[in-house]
Amino acid sequence: QGIFVLGLPYALLHSGYSGLFLIILSAALCCYTGKILIACLYEENEDGQLIRVRDTYEDIANASCNMLSPKLGGIVVNVTQVMELIMTCILYLVVSGNLLSHSFPYVPVTEKTWSVIAFVTLLPCIFIKTLKIVSKLSQLCSLVHFIIILVVMTYCLTQIHQWSLAKFRLSIEFEDFLVSVGVIIFSYTSQIFLPTLEGNMKNPGEFRCMLNWTHFFACVLKTTFALTAFLTWGEETKEVITDNLPSFLQTLVNLCLLTKALLSYPLPFFAATEIVYSCISRGNQSNYRSPLFSLGLRGSFLLLTLLMAMFIPHFALLMGLTGSVTGAAMTFLLPSLFHLKLKWKNLSFLEKCADISVFILGFLCSLAGIVCSIKGLLEVLG
Repeated sequence: QGIFVLGLPYALLHSGYSGLFLIILSAALCCYTGKILIACLYEENEDGQLIRVRDTYEDIANASCNMLSPKLGGIVVNVTQVMELIMTCILYLVVSGNLLSHSFPYVPVTEKTWSVIAFVTLLPCIFIKTLKIVSKLSQLCSLVHFIIILVVMTYCLTQIHQWSLAKFRLSIEFEDFLVSVGVIIFSYTSQIFLPTLEGNMKNPGEFRCMLNWTHFFACVLKTTFALTAFLTWGEETKEVITDNLPSFLQTLVNLCLLTKALLSYPLPFFAATEIVYSCISRGNQSNYRSPLFSLGLRGSFLLLTLLMAMFIPHFALLMGLTGSVTGAAMTFLLPSLFHLKLKWKNLSFLEKCADISVFILGFLCSLAGIVCSIKGLLEVLG
């Protein structure tokens, strides 16, 4: 349940009843693409047993594009992953500055200065060397997120006397609907981390079952939260639902959101730097394997995220543009494409149709998101 959950009530405002269907459909599609992505890690041996012959998303991409170039697929996937992860880190910095400026409006400090202050608290990230530290921070992040959801849900339940299904729209604007599609779909994305997760499971045979249950519960929780919040505020629902809370709760929740944003930063940061470090240090280049080089790389990435957060204008629109390209590619386009390429001979007619349908749907979502983001950028730039 990522930070995107807080935008789901706003998505329902613009998508009406179809938004509820989209939340369920997105869970099913993301669960399916997660399964076919992991299926690409395995091949049958002479005895018909499945053997794990690949370890990462990059390995799958290289195997799929082997006819064109042995490393082309891996390069495309790595660039896409790093772009998405770095943009996510930048978003957390921008959000932190925004939350601090709203929490302490009486302090004469600009939003960008607040972002720098938030950045200082993230400096210890350059010393993170293992996933163990990241997992502990992510645990704390989950706890803070639970508190935020609990506060919003509790307040909504106190307003149950105001609920009415008449608040749902029957007619929707196409562009607003596309925004809702983006928010709903990208609240489920986890494909980048799945190959590593499956490889580290005590019993990888339970992966499909785990994926079914986690997506089922995610769907139930997202639907319940979005519906409860939307029925409480209706047409007054804001982009981030915590902005609808009364002032005495808003400051508390904003500080919790700030904590969540700062605790969320290390995971995409660690993943991005590990991808780049592993690409650079391949072979026998001993200079690139030194601890000092690793420290310098992480420090450079940390500084890059701050500079981009400070100086890129209209970041939200650029984030939408990047998300439409990288998010749709990693979640829908590439898993279905790789599955068709690597497993074509073993797939049934229905499985081929399912993969092709997912690819087409992902392409249309990506195209629509790109068009809307570029249109928004052009309007802002005059």
